[in-house]
This record gives sequence, structure tokens and C-alpha cells, in this order.
Amino acid sequence: MTASYSSVSLSHLPPPDLSLSPVTGYTRAHWEGMADRLLTALVPYATPGLAQYRLPGRTGHAGAWSDGLEGYARSFLLAAFRIAGAGGADTPGSTVIGDLVDRYAAGLAAGTDPHHPEHWPPIEDRGQPMVEAASVAIALHETRPWLWDRLPDAVRQRVADWLGGFVGATPNDSNWRLFQVIVEEFLRSVGAAHDPAEIEAGLARLDDWYRGQGWYTDGDGRKFDYYNALALHLYPVFWSRIAGPRADPAVVATHHRRLGAFLEHHQYFFGSDGAPVHQGRSLTYRYATAAPLWAGALAGASPLRPGLTRRLASGALKYFTDHGVPGPDGLLSLGWHGPFLPVTQAYSGPASPYWASKAFLGLLLPAEHPVWTDVEEHGPVDTADRSLALPAPGWLLHSTAADGIVRLVNHGSDRLPPPPVPVEDSPHYAKFAYSSVTAPETPGPGLPAGPDNHITLLGPGGASLRGRIHPLRVATGQASSWHSPTMADEQKHVGRIASWSVVRGPWEVRVHRVEAPVGTAVQEGGWAVADDNEAPAAAVGPDWAGVCRRDGLTSAVLGLLGWDHASDPVHGSVVHAVGHNAYGRHSATPVLTLPAHPGGALVLATLVVLTADPAVPWDQHVLRAAGVRAVLSSEGSVRICFPDGAVEVLHLTDGGHDGASREG
Repeated sequence: MTASYSSVSLSHLPPPDLSLSPVTGYTRAHWEGMADRLLTALVPYATPGLAQYRLPGRTGHAGAWSDGLEGYARSFLLAAFRIAGAGGADTPGSTVIGDLVDRYAAGLAAGTDPHHPEHWPPIEDRGQPMVEAASVAIALHETRPWLWDRLPDAVRQRVADWLGGFVGATPNDSNWRLFQVIVEEFLRSVGAAHDPAEIEAGLARLDDWYRGQGWYTDGDGRKFDYYNALALHLYPVFWSRIAGPRADPAVVATHHRRLGAFLEHHQYFFGSDGAPVHQGRSLTYRYATAAPLWAGALAGASPLRPGLTRRLASGALKYFTDHGVPGPDGLLSLGWHGPFLPVTQAYSGPASPYWASKAFLGLLLPAEHPVWTDVEEHGPVDTADRSLALPAPGWLLHSTAADGIVRLVNHGSDRLPPPPVPVEDSPHYAKFAYSSVTAPETPGPGLPAGPDNHITLLGPGGASLRGRIHPLRVATGQASSWHSPTMADEQKHVGRIASWSVVRGPWEVRVHRVEAPVGTAVQEGGWAVADDNEAPAAAVGPDWAGVCRRDGLTSAVLGLLGWDHASDPVHGSVVHAVGHNAYGRHSATPVLTLPAHPGGALVLATLVVLTADPAVPWDQHVLRAAGVRAVLSSEGSVRICFPDGAVEVLHLTDGGHDGASREG
């Protein structure tokens, strides 16, 4: 069998179909073509028995043995969607589907044979094979008539024995609980040993993490990210498909209701170019962010119209395709556009990016389903400026139709476990904002964090950490939180900063009440902008700084209030870096620095701008003339005026509470 895969040719995608898909041009044929390309490119890296795929790249923390299983399991998930979507049959003149069935059947036989040199590592407590076992179980269920039902009895028994390692084992107390639910539900479906109590406990744990409005935290704490999309909502859909009539209808209805509520929000996380907002861990899974869009349609739980569902999902696929994903070798690299290890985590091995397979879930929907036959619709970000308050995760989304940019203001997700734990900052969680066109600076181990989208106190040991985020309030157009700045070298709190974000169109005004020792320097950073070819242009002034990329993407900060409260004047500057950003080799961040805090509580207000709209230039005189102003009253409130005449009043009160009112 190996010989038939010795020579591969990467398929080309069909031409765009702008009559059916006027926004992206992508149709079901494009999804099938990309699936075939990804699966074909893996063939040269298969072991002789097809049980493992040993891809080039950095080894994950679980080791090469586990990485090989990961290559099989995650690509098997993609193959399963392709096989099931084709009804297990090839079109005339093609052998794609039959070859996939044979290829993954052979891998199952070898991988589950403990005497085979390519056998898979066992499923043990908190081990990486737990993750991969769930993909194998889902793939086996979805291809049951064409693969599982045709396997020799001895192979089916070995598969059940290997998956059965999950029974009685302890997964991590996070989305991993759902891997156990999936695997043991599959075992139950084939009459193999399982523990119903472990299935029920995993589903109950999911309820513990639900925070309302469609949002789960990934384990205890405030761990909000795309795992809400590609795991915590996704696996309950797969569980109900495997369980069938055994599933409690009330539990299924609850999961579907929560998924529908989530999708009402998730549709706003994609820029007009299809890029998802760049926040959280495991971003190397790329277009897996589209998976819940298809899952909602598959479960009949989506509030989105079919043409919109396809536009959003296809937009994500097209975005990465247009940016060179997969690479010339047809492989998904550890990175974002191209290879970029700082966007990964220690657990990420060379086959980890193939959780992107989840994006192809839509192939399970028949070709005649409205998600494939309805004409594409424009996404919500395409048609109007949006502002969306998300109190559960502590986020505020605002997007602009003129440039298609989505911005996420973060006052609630830090991914820290419950205290006591050492304070640390992840650049993918600790920043004040993320977007669909930028990435946070990720300098790598041992290097100081970037200044982007952060307010810090500067000490001899460097910049303070944000640490644990304490949400205060999220409402239409504004959000707030507080944190205790901590010096990483001493794990010592050095003050208190309460922060408010008020947004309107492309504008964000950040107001901070900074309590710090006399003489402490304070620094506020705007958005980091990156380019592969050259450093973004930069300009600075006494109380402002800005950077601009060749295509017009602009980031600027302008001091509105409090920055002149020092004997030494505030100064703007630009911090340049090379190799620190997933969006390009050269990056630049505008910052404001107050040389010396006067002591006590100081109120600062900063205009923070990220835009690609030519009508919002970055020249300091134009920014000032735009009319964004902040005025501090004698009672301690801040009155913020926007160019369109809208006025927000923030009441900065003590004790960790805040208030806001709107005028006009």
C-alpha cells in the first residue's frame, strides 16, 4: 500500500465562483480541494505502516512518538470529514475516497498493534494521547459504514482496547474532560467497556464552566479564548451525534441553546478579509475558528443564515490560503501565516496545526444543504460599524466597515488559574486589546515583553506585569477592570491601576487611575504594526507617537489627559523590533512615557487608534483636529467627547467600582 503513495501531486483549487459566492468566491469544491491538498501533502511523511506521520519541525513536549500519533489522528479527522461528505464513494475516474479509507484503515491496524514497530503510545493520565484519541473516536464514528464496520474483528478489538485506556484515567481538568466523554461514548456505541459515570461527570464539568451568553471558561479561572469555539462548544455536538438516542434530550437542548448564543457573538470575530481576531493560545490551528459555524448548522442550532455561515467560514479559509497557508510543500506549519514559533506553546508539535481539520466539519453537511447552495451574504463587519459588549469574558468588540478591522478590548481574560499562583503575563491574554490585523509582540523566552497595548510601571527590573485581571463592568461602548502591577523579578505589587476603555468607531480612549510610588515612570503602548519587508514608518512628538505600514495600516497614541502632570515632559516614542510578531518580521509600537509619577492617584487618558481607513490619517495635527477630548472634572469624573458629537462620562469611584453615563 505504501508504494501507491510514493509520488504526490498537490491539487489546485478551482477558480472562484462569484455567482454563488460573491464575497469569497469559495464553494464546497474549494473546501474539498483544500482537504485533498492537505491530505496528499502528508503522504511522504507517513511511516511504512501508515500509523504515524512524522512531520518536520520542532518536537512537542510529549515527544516524537506522541507527535507521530498526532499526525495520524488529526489528519484522520480531516479524512473522515472528506470520506463521509462524499458518502464513502469516489466520483467517476477518481480514487481519492477509496485511497483514504485504505490508508487510515491500515494505520489503525498498525497503530493499535502493540507488537508493531509503529504502535501508538498508550492512553495514560494527563497524557497527550488523550487528545488524539478523541479525534480517532470522532473519525471512526463519522466513517462507521465505510471503515469501522469493515475492519476485521481483531483490529476493532485492538482499537477498542487502545481507546479503553481512557476508562478510569484522569484527564486535565479543562476541555480535556470532553475527550473522555467522546472516547467513552464511542466505546459505548460499539459495545466496548466504558464508564457511564465518567461520561456524565465530564458533561457536568462543562456546566460548571459556563458563564452565560454562550461563553465557557476553559477550566477554573478566567480562561476565555478560541477553545470556547473549537472545543467546549464543538465536542458536545460530536457527543450527541455519537450518542444518538442515548443522549438526554434536555442536555442536548441546553448545549444547542448555548451554541446558538455563542454564534450570535462569534460572527463578529472575523474581519472583512476573513482573518479571526488574534487572541489566545493555539492560534496555529488557524481556520479551526470556523468549526463552530458549521457545527451550529450541523446541529440545527445556528441563528445565522446559511449564506452568512459559509461566507464567514470560507472567509477564514481564503484568508489563510491567500497568505501562503499551507506552504509550498502543502504542510501546515507551526505559526500563523508562515512558520512562527512564538505563536505556539510547548505542547505544540509539528502535526499540532492539523487541528485545523475541524474547519472542514462543514463537509458533513450534504452538497444540497443551504449552507452550500444559498448565495453568500456579507458578514456583519462588512456592512456597518459595530460595537458589542461581552460581559461574560469581560470583552468589548468594536469594528469598522471602512477598513474591515475587528478590535477586541480585553478587561476579563488572563488565563491564570485561581490563586495563589505566581503572577505571569502571556502576550496572548494580558494585553488590553487584540485585533484581526495585528498580533501582540512575542519576543520569546528570556526577553522583555513588548510594550504594545499595555500600561506599565517601569522599575530597575523592567516593566510591570498586568497579572490577574479583575473585571469591573462591560456595557455598550465601554469596559473596565483593575489590576495590581507586579514586578516580575520580585513578584511584588507596586501599586494599583484601574482602567476604562471607551470605544466609538475606530477610536478607543483608555482612562487609567494609576496609583504608584513617587517618581515611578509610567508607559502606555498602542498597537504593534508589523510588515515582512520593511519597518513601518514612524513619527513622534511631545505627547504622541504613530506608526504606519505601506498599505496604510496605522497605529497611533495621543495623550489626552494627565500626561503633562510632571516636571519632566511626557514624550512619545516608537519601539522597533525584528522577529517578534506573527504578522511580519519588522514591527513597531507607538508609546507614551511619563518620566515620573507624582505620587498618589493620577488619572491618565490616552487616545489609542488602529485604522486602515484613509479618512483617519495618523498625522498628529489631524488627530488633534478630529476632536477626541477628555476632561477631568473636580468631582473626579472624566468627560470624553468623540468627533461625531457623542459624549461619554466616566465616574471614577473608589473601591473597585465604576460608573458611566452617556450624553447626546
